[in-house]
Amino acid sequence: MNNKTKLLVLNGLMIALVCIATMVIQIPIPMTDGYVNIGDSIIFVTSILFGPISGMIAGGLGSASADILTGYSHWALFTLLIKGFEGYIVGTIVKKNANLVKNILATLFGVVIMVVGYLLAGTFLQGSFIIALGSVLSNMLQGIISMIIGIPIASYLITVKYVKSFKQTYSN
Repeated sequence: MNNKTKLLVLNGLMIALVCIATMVIQIPIPMTDGYVNIGDSIIFVTSILFGPISGMIAGGLGSASADILTGYSHWALFTLLIKGFEGYIVGTIVKKNANLVKNILATLFGVVIMVVGYLLAGTFLQGSFIIALGSVLSNMLQGIISMIIGIPIASYLITVKYVKSFKQTYSN
């Protein structure tokens, strides 16, 4: 299998994992008609291990797919852009020199992008900034929980010999 094929398979796998992580654990938030999920943890793992392009692809396509499959298709375009940008920025900040401090700062910045992005998207979709503010706390909680899950997983996987060599070859 050539490198392009391996990278295509990797990105497809990470898209699927983000989608599944988003869909499997959903804690409903009645006041926003939405839910908290752990899909961001897989976006963080992907971005830290494989860089900004893979993070963007997995984050955007995996999360938007989950929106479509769970009845939130009206959010899918916004999610594609917000989660894609989140993955891209996290991967760009970490870029090849992943360490605990950098991973925390990068994912924290990714959470801010996600929270602000959904605040703006919610303002547009709901027609009210005040109503959209109701999602800020749950999105912050989702991001922090995803950091708590994603950073240790990425840190462990960085030490695994196969993942380490794969990251050196395919990180973008």
